[in-house]
Amino acid sequence: MHVTGFITAIIIGLIIGALGRLVVPGKQDIGILLTLLIGVVAAIIGTVVAGALGVADTKGIDWIELLIQVVFAAVGVALVAGIMGRRRV
Repeated sequence: MHVTGFITAIIIGLIIGALGRLVVPGKQDIGILLTLLIGVVAAIIGTVVAGALGVADTKGIDWIELLIQVVFAAVGVALVAGIMGRRRV
């Protein structure tokens, strides 16, 4: 992967993290940087899963891959928010 690929992955991960946080209902007591980190990790995991399912390389926009990434981000945000919430109580 080239440098532009890494930069693109980070940018998409940041957007995925924000979308994942919007999907999770209620208030999440986690910072924006942690949300963005979760998005980057979710984007990477979602890409691997989409590749394993054979839906990563389609013509045009990979909507299924993006949906998988957002689902992983939402699950990650919910898990981390739950863990952080229990820690502060």
